[in-house]
Amino acid sequence: MRIGIVSPYSFDVPGGVQNHIMDLAEALIGLGHEVSVLAPADEDTELPPYVVSAGRAFPLPYNGSVARISFGPVSTARVRRWISRGKFDVLHVHEPMTFSISVLAVLSSRGPVVATFHTAMTRSRALSAAQGLLQMVIEKITARIAVSELARKVQVEHLGGGAVEIPNGVAVAKYASATPLPGWPGSGGSLGFLGRFTEPRKGFDLLRTAYVALARSRPGLRLLVAGPGDRDELFEEIPADLHDRVTYLGLVSEADKARMLRSVDIYVAPNTGGESFGMILTEAMAAGATIVASDLDAFRRVLDGGKAGALFPTGDAAALESLLGSLLDDPSRRASLAAAAGVAVSAFDWPRVALRVLEVYATAIEATDGRVIDEEWSEPPSGP
Repeated sequence: MRIGIVSPYSFDVPGGVQNHIMDLAEALIGLGHEVSVLAPADEDTELPPYVVSAGRAFPLPYNGSVARISFGPVSTARVRRWISRGKFDVLHVHEPMTFSISVLAVLSSRGPVVATFHTAMTRSRALSAAQGLLQMVIEKITARIAVSELARKVQVEHLGGGAVEIPNGVAVAKYASATPLPGWPGSGGSLGFLGRFTEPRKGFDLLRTAYVALARSRPGLRLLVAGPGDRDELFEEIPADLHDRVTYLGLVSEADKARMLRSVDIYVAPNTGGESFGMILTEAMAAGATIVASDLDAFRRVLDGGKAGALFPTGDAAALESLLGSLLDDPSRRASLAAAAGVAVSAFDWPRVALRVLEVYATAIEATDGRVIDEEWSEPPSGP
Protein backbone atom coordinates (compact mmCIF):
# COMPACT_ATOMS: atom_id res chain seq x y z
CA MET A 1 0.00 0.00 0.00
CA ARG A 2 1.22 3.53 -0.80
CA ILE A 3 0.58 5.70 2.26
CA GLY A 4 1.01 9.45 2.61
CA ILE A 5 1.18 10.82 6.17
CA VAL A 6 1.01 14.54 7.02
CA SER A 7 2.37 16.17 10.18
CA PRO A 8 1.02 19.64 10.98
CA TYR A 9 3.94 20.39 13.31
CA SER A 10 7.54 21.08 12.42
CA PHE A 11 10.19 18.39 12.59
CA ASP A 12 12.69 21.08 13.67
CA VAL A 13 11.80 20.36 17.29
CA PRO A 14 10.62 17.11 18.90
CA GLY A 15 7.03 16.65 20.02
CA GLY A 16 4.50 13.98 20.83
CA VAL A 17 2.65 14.17 17.50
CA GLN A 18 5.88 14.20 15.49
CA ASN A 19 7.21 11.17 17.39
CA HIS A 20 3.89 9.38 16.89
CA ILE A 21 4.09 9.97 13.14
CA MET A 22 7.69 8.79 12.84
CA ASP A 23 7.04 5.64 14.85
CA LEU A 24 3.87 4.87 12.88
CA ALA A 25 5.70 5.39 9.57
CA GLU A 26 8.53 3.06 10.63
CA ALA A 27 6.07 0.42 11.86
CA LEU A 28 4.18 0.55 8.55
CA ILE A 29 7.43 0.35 6.58
CA GLY A 30 8.39 -2.63 8.71
CA LEU A 31 5.12 -4.29 7.70
CA GLY A 32 6.05 -3.90 4.01
CA HIS A 33 4.20 -0.70 3.05
CA GLU A 34 5.55 2.29 1.11
CA VAL A 35 5.30 5.42 3.26
CA SER A 36 6.07 9.11 2.70
CA VAL A 37 5.69 11.73 5.43
CA LEU A 38 5.22 15.45 4.71
CA ALA A 39 6.11 17.87 7.51
CA PRO A 40 7.22 21.47 8.05
CA ALA A 41 10.99 21.68 8.50
CA ASP A 42 13.83 24.09 7.82
CA GLU A 43 16.01 23.24 4.85
CA ASP A 44 18.98 22.29 7.06
CA THR A 45 16.97 20.01 9.37
CA GLU A 46 18.21 16.42 9.33
CA LEU A 47 15.20 14.28 8.41
CA PRO A 48 14.58 10.53 8.15
CA PRO A 49 14.69 9.27 4.55
CA TYR A 50 10.91 8.87 4.37
CA VAL A 51 10.20 12.52 5.38
CA VAL A 52 9.72 15.33 2.84
CA SER A 53 10.01 18.96 3.97
CA ALA A 54 7.03 21.24 3.37
CA GLY A 55 9.15 24.30 4.09
CA ARG A 56 9.90 26.53 7.06
CA ALA A 57 7.49 26.83 9.96
CA PHE A 58 6.42 29.75 12.14
CA PRO A 59 5.26 29.69 15.78
CA LEU A 60 1.56 29.62 16.66
CA PRO A 61 0.14 29.55 20.23
CA TYR A 62 -1.94 26.38 20.49
CA ASN A 63 -3.44 24.29 23.33
CA GLY A 64 -1.42 26.03 26.02
CA SER A 65 1.85 25.61 24.14
CA VAL A 66 3.51 26.93 20.98
CA ALA A 67 3.27 24.89 17.77
CA ARG A 68 5.52 25.45 14.75
CA ILE A 69 3.36 25.19 11.64
CA SER A 70 3.29 26.04 7.91
CA PHE A 71 0.41 27.61 6.00
CA GLY A 72 -0.03 29.71 2.85
CA PRO A 73 0.41 29.63 -0.94
CA VAL A 74 3.98 28.25 -0.93
CA SER A 75 3.02 25.46 1.47
CA THR A 76 -0.07 24.74 -0.63
CA ALA A 77 2.05 24.28 -3.76
CA ARG A 78 4.39 21.89 -1.96
CA VAL A 79 1.50 19.89 -0.54
CA ARG A 80 -0.12 19.50 -3.95
CA ARG A 81 3.15 18.51 -5.60
CA TRP A 82 3.80 15.87 -2.92
CA ILE A 83 0.29 14.42 -3.25
CA SER A 84 0.52 14.36 -7.05
CA ARG A 85 3.86 12.59 -7.05
CA GLY A 86 2.95 10.17 -4.27
CA LYS A 87 -0.11 8.61 -5.93
CA PHE A 88 -1.14 7.42 -2.47
CA ASP A 89 -3.75 4.75 -1.87
CA VAL A 90 -4.68 6.62 1.32
CA LEU A 91 -3.78 9.99 2.82
CA HIS A 92 -3.38 10.07 6.61
CA VAL A 93 -3.42 13.55 8.15
CA HIS A 94 -2.82 14.37 11.80
CA GLU A 95 -4.59 17.18 13.68
CA PRO A 96 -6.65 18.33 10.66
CA MET A 97 -8.18 21.17 12.68
CA THR A 98 -4.76 22.81 13.13
CA PHE A 99 -3.94 25.63 10.71
CA SER A 100 -1.02 23.97 9.02
CA ILE A 101 -0.35 21.64 6.13
CA SER A 102 -2.82 19.04 7.41
CA VAL A 103 -5.67 21.37 6.42
CA LEU A 104 -4.01 22.03 3.07
CA ALA A 105 -3.52 18.32 2.43
CA VAL A 106 -7.16 17.46 3.15
CA LEU A 107 -8.42 20.22 0.88
CA SER A 108 -5.99 19.16 -1.87
CA SER A 109 -6.75 15.44 -1.59
CA ARG A 110 -8.52 13.50 -4.34
CA GLY A 111 -8.89 10.14 -2.64
CA PRO A 112 -9.61 8.53 0.75
CA VAL A 113 -8.49 10.59 3.76
CA VAL A 114 -7.95 9.26 7.29
CA ALA A 115 -7.55 11.85 10.06
CA THR A 116 -6.07 11.33 13.51
CA PHE A 117 -7.08 13.66 16.34
CA HIS A 118 -4.55 13.90 19.18
CA THR A 119 -5.80 16.77 21.32
CA ALA A 120 -9.09 17.21 23.12
CA MET A 121 -9.30 20.99 22.64
CA THR A 122 -12.84 21.99 21.68
CA ARG A 123 -12.53 25.71 20.95
CA SER A 124 -10.01 28.36 19.93
CA ARG A 125 -10.22 31.79 18.34
CA ALA A 126 -8.62 30.43 15.18
CA LEU A 127 -11.19 27.65 14.91
CA SER A 128 -14.07 30.04 15.55
CA ALA A 129 -12.80 32.41 12.84
CA ALA A 130 -12.68 29.72 10.16
CA GLN A 131 -15.74 27.54 10.63
CA GLY A 132 -16.49 27.54 6.90
CA LEU A 133 -13.02 26.28 6.01
CA LEU A 134 -13.10 23.63 8.72
CA GLN A 135 -16.48 22.39 7.57
CA MET A 136 -14.92 21.80 4.14
CA VAL A 137 -12.14 19.84 5.84
CA ILE A 138 -14.55 17.72 7.87
CA GLU A 139 -16.60 16.85 4.78
CA LYS A 140 -13.53 15.52 2.94
CA ILE A 141 -12.38 13.21 5.75
CA THR A 142 -13.32 9.60 5.04
CA ALA A 143 -12.47 8.03 8.42
CA ARG A 144 -11.35 9.34 11.80
CA ILE A 145 -9.03 8.06 14.52
CA ALA A 146 -8.83 9.49 18.05
CA VAL A 147 -5.88 8.65 20.29
CA SER A 148 -7.95 8.75 23.49
CA GLU A 149 -11.49 8.55 24.78
CA LEU A 150 -11.44 12.28 25.49
CA ALA A 151 -10.31 13.10 21.94
CA ARG A 152 -12.99 10.74 20.57
CA LYS A 153 -15.63 12.45 22.72
CA VAL A 154 -14.76 15.78 21.10
CA GLN A 155 -15.47 14.28 17.68
CA VAL A 156 -18.88 13.11 18.77
CA GLU A 157 -19.93 16.28 20.59
CA HIS A 158 -18.31 19.08 18.59
CA LEU A 159 -17.48 17.92 15.08
CA GLY A 160 -20.36 15.60 14.31
CA GLY A 161 -19.77 11.88 13.94
CA GLY A 162 -17.45 9.57 15.81
CA ALA A 163 -13.97 8.16 15.55
CA VAL A 164 -12.18 4.86 16.11
CA GLU A 165 -10.15 5.04 19.31
CA ILE A 166 -6.60 3.83 18.65
CA PRO A 167 -4.03 4.83 21.28
CA ASN A 168 -0.60 6.27 20.69
CA GLY A 169 1.94 3.52 20.15
CA VAL A 170 5.35 3.00 21.69
CA ALA A 171 8.39 1.13 20.37
CA VAL A 172 8.60 -1.13 23.41
CA ALA A 173 11.78 -2.97 22.40
CA LYS A 174 13.67 0.32 21.84
CA TYR A 175 12.98 1.52 25.37
CA ALA A 176 13.35 -1.85 27.09
CA SER A 177 16.80 -2.40 25.56
CA ALA A 178 18.21 1.10 26.11
CA THR A 179 21.34 1.44 28.24
CA PRO A 180 21.05 3.68 31.33
CA LEU A 181 23.22 6.79 31.50
CA PRO A 182 26.58 6.31 33.29
CA GLY A 183 26.14 6.35 37.07
CA TRP A 184 22.36 6.08 36.97
CA PRO A 185 20.03 5.22 38.65
CA GLY A 186 22.43 4.82 41.63
CA SER A 187 21.71 3.57 45.13
CA GLY A 188 20.15 6.63 46.77
CA GLY A 189 17.01 6.81 44.63
CA SER A 190 16.34 8.83 41.50
CA LEU A 191 13.40 10.74 40.06
CA GLY A 192 12.92 11.75 36.42
CA PHE A 193 11.02 14.39 34.46
CA LEU A 194 10.91 15.00 30.72
CA GLY A 195 9.21 17.99 29.13
CA ARG A 196 9.17 21.77 28.88
CA PHE A 197 9.70 22.55 32.57
CA THR A 198 8.66 26.22 32.11
CA GLU A 199 5.23 25.28 30.77
CA PRO A 200 2.75 25.51 33.67
CA ARG A 201 0.54 22.62 32.58
CA LYS A 202 3.53 20.24 32.69
CA GLY A 203 3.54 20.72 36.48
CA PHE A 204 7.31 20.73 37.04
CA ASP A 205 6.96 23.22 39.90
CA LEU A 206 5.04 20.54 41.84
CA LEU A 207 7.84 18.03 41.35
CA ARG A 208 10.50 20.60 42.23
CA THR A 209 8.71 21.44 45.49
CA ALA A 210 8.34 17.75 46.37
CA TYR A 211 11.94 16.94 45.45
CA VAL A 212 13.44 19.74 47.53
CA ALA A 213 11.46 18.56 50.58
CA LEU A 214 12.40 14.90 50.07
CA ALA A 215 16.06 15.59 49.35
CA ARG A 216 16.54 17.20 52.77
CA SER A 217 16.10 13.83 54.49
CA ARG A 218 17.49 11.64 51.68
CA PRO A 219 21.13 12.56 51.01
CA GLY A 220 21.43 10.28 47.97
CA LEU A 221 18.20 11.25 46.18
CA ARG A 222 18.82 12.71 42.71
CA LEU A 223 16.64 14.36 40.06
CA LEU A 224 17.17 13.90 36.31
CA VAL A 225 15.49 16.44 34.00
CA ALA A 226 15.37 16.53 30.20
CA GLY A 227 13.58 18.85 27.79
CA PRO A 228 13.84 22.32 26.27
CA GLY A 229 14.54 25.33 28.46
CA ASP A 230 17.20 27.49 30.06
CA ARG A 231 19.45 25.76 32.60
CA ASP A 232 19.68 28.82 34.86
CA GLU A 233 15.89 29.07 35.00
CA LEU A 234 15.67 25.43 36.06
CA PHE A 235 18.09 25.86 38.95
CA GLU A 236 17.03 29.29 40.23
CA GLU A 237 14.20 27.83 42.32
CA ILE A 238 16.31 24.95 43.66
CA PRO A 239 18.47 25.61 46.75
CA ALA A 240 22.15 25.95 45.89
CA ASP A 241 23.20 23.06 48.14
CA LEU A 242 21.06 20.68 46.05
CA HIS A 243 22.35 21.77 42.65
CA ASP A 244 24.92 18.98 42.46
CA ARG A 245 22.13 16.42 42.91
CA VAL A 246 20.06 17.71 39.98
CA THR A 247 21.16 16.81 36.44
CA TYR A 248 19.77 18.70 33.45
CA LEU A 249 20.23 17.06 30.05
CA GLY A 250 18.51 19.74 27.98
CA LEU A 251 16.83 18.76 24.73
CA VAL A 252 17.60 15.09 24.06
CA SER A 253 17.48 12.86 20.99
CA GLU A 254 15.06 9.95 20.81
CA ALA A 255 17.89 7.55 21.66
CA ASP A 256 18.95 9.59 24.68
CA LYS A 257 15.34 9.94 25.80
CA ALA A 258 15.13 6.15 26.03
CA ARG A 259 18.40 6.08 27.99
CA MET A 260 17.13 8.83 30.29
CA LEU A 261 13.94 6.91 31.07
CA ARG A 262 15.97 3.77 31.78
CA SER A 263 18.07 5.76 34.27
CA VAL A 264 15.47 6.59 36.92
CA ASP A 265 13.75 4.63 39.66
CA ILE A 266 10.57 6.70 39.40
CA TYR A 267 9.34 8.71 36.44
CA VAL A 268 7.09 11.59 37.54
CA ALA A 269 4.35 13.10 35.34
CA PRO A 270 2.91 15.96 37.47
CA ASN A 271 0.90 17.50 34.60
CA THR A 272 -2.03 19.68 35.60
CA GLY A 273 -4.20 19.40 32.46
CA GLY A 274 -4.40 19.61 28.69
CA GLU A 275 -3.40 15.97 28.17
CA SER A 276 -5.50 13.70 25.95
CA PHE A 277 -3.32 10.61 26.22
CA GLY A 278 0.11 10.65 27.87
CA MET A 279 2.65 9.23 25.43
CA ILE A 280 5.54 9.83 27.83
CA LEU A 281 3.86 7.44 30.26
CA THR A 282 3.91 4.55 27.79
CA GLU A 283 7.55 5.30 26.98
CA ALA A 284 8.49 5.27 30.67
CA MET A 285 6.46 2.08 31.14
CA ALA A 286 8.35 0.43 28.29
CA ALA A 287 11.64 1.56 29.85
CA GLY A 288 10.77 -0.27 33.07
CA ALA A 289 10.42 2.78 35.33
CA THR A 290 7.90 3.01 38.13
CA ILE A 291 5.36 5.70 37.21
CA VAL A 292 3.91 8.41 39.44
CA ALA A 293 1.38 10.61 37.67
CA SER A 294 -1.33 13.19 38.24
CA ASP A 295 -4.81 11.73 38.48
CA LEU A 296 -5.85 13.08 35.08
CA ASP A 297 -8.43 11.04 33.19
CA ALA A 298 -6.04 10.42 30.30
CA PHE A 299 -3.26 9.26 32.62
CA ARG A 300 -5.61 7.06 34.64
CA ARG A 301 -6.68 5.24 31.50
CA VAL A 302 -3.10 4.59 30.36
CA LEU A 303 -2.12 3.38 33.84
CA ASP A 304 -5.07 0.99 34.13
CA GLY A 305 -6.74 2.97 36.87
CA GLY A 306 -3.59 3.05 38.99
CA LYS A 307 -2.62 -0.63 38.67
CA ALA A 308 0.28 0.11 36.33
CA GLY A 309 1.41 3.31 38.06
CA ALA A 310 0.67 5.34 41.18
CA LEU A 311 -1.66 8.35 40.95
CA PHE A 312 -1.83 11.47 43.13
CA PRO A 313 -4.42 14.29 43.26
CA THR A 314 -3.70 16.70 40.42
CA GLY A 315 -1.90 19.85 41.56
CA ASP A 316 -1.24 18.62 45.13
CA ALA A 317 2.50 18.95 45.83
CA ALA A 318 2.17 17.61 49.38
CA ALA A 319 0.40 14.48 48.15
CA LEU A 320 3.09 14.03 45.50
CA GLU A 321 5.82 14.33 48.13
CA SER A 322 4.12 11.76 50.36
CA LEU A 323 3.58 9.28 47.52
CA LEU A 324 7.15 9.58 46.27
CA GLY A 325 8.49 9.08 49.78
CA SER A 326 6.48 5.93 50.32
CA LEU A 327 7.55 4.46 46.99
CA LEU A 328 11.22 5.28 47.55
CA ASP A 329 10.96 3.35 50.82
CA ASP A 330 9.18 0.37 49.24
CA PRO A 331 11.23 -1.29 46.47
CA SER A 332 8.85 -4.25 46.29
CA ARG A 333 5.89 -2.00 45.51
CA ARG A 334 7.92 -0.19 42.87
CA ALA A 335 8.82 -3.53 41.29
CA SER A 336 5.19 -4.65 41.34
CA LEU A 337 4.00 -1.44 39.64
CA ALA A 338 6.77 -1.66 37.03
CA ALA A 339 5.88 -5.29 36.28
CA ALA A 340 2.21 -4.41 35.83
CA ALA A 341 3.24 -1.53 33.56
CA GLY A 342 5.33 -3.92 31.46
CA VAL A 343 2.24 -6.04 30.85
CA ALA A 344 -0.07 -3.09 30.20
CA VAL A 345 2.29 -1.38 27.74
CA SER A 346 2.28 -4.38 25.39
CA ALA A 347 -1.12 -3.21 24.16
CA PHE A 348 0.57 0.00 22.95
CA ASP A 349 3.44 -1.68 21.09
CA TRP A 350 3.66 -0.11 17.63
CA PRO A 351 3.37 -3.30 15.54
CA ARG A 352 0.01 -4.01 17.22
CA VAL A 353 -1.16 -0.41 16.94
CA ALA A 354 -0.12 -0.15 13.28
CA LEU A 355 -2.26 -3.18 12.38
CA ARG A 356 -5.29 -1.39 13.82
CA VAL A 357 -4.46 1.74 11.81
CA LEU A 358 -4.22 -0.39 8.65
CA GLU A 359 -7.74 -1.66 9.32
CA VAL A 360 -8.98 1.94 9.27
CA TYR A 361 -7.10 2.57 6.01
CA ALA A 362 -8.79 -0.45 4.45
CA THR A 363 -12.20 0.78 5.60
CA ALA A 364 -11.55 4.25 4.13
CA ILE A 365 -10.41 2.82 0.80
CA GLU A 366 -13.44 0.52 0.66
CA ALA A 367 -15.76 3.42 1.48
CA THR A 368 -14.53 5.36 -1.55
CA ASP A 369 -14.38 2.30 -3.86
CA GLY A 370 -11.00 3.55 -5.07
CA ARG A 371 -12.66 6.60 -6.64
CA VAL A 372 -10.67 9.75 -7.36
CA ILE A 373 -12.60 12.90 -6.59
CA ASP A 374 -12.74 15.22 -9.60
CA GLU A 375 -13.40 18.48 -7.79
CA GLU A 376 -10.25 20.33 -6.78
CA TRP A 377 -9.69 23.11 -4.29
CA SER A 378 -8.11 25.99 -6.19
CA GLU A 379 -6.95 28.70 -3.80
CA PRO A 380 -6.26 28.61 -0.06
CA PRO A 381 -8.54 30.87 1.94
CA SER A 382 -6.78 33.60 3.86
CA GLY A 383 -5.79 32.49 7.36
CA PRO A 384 -7.08 33.98 10.58
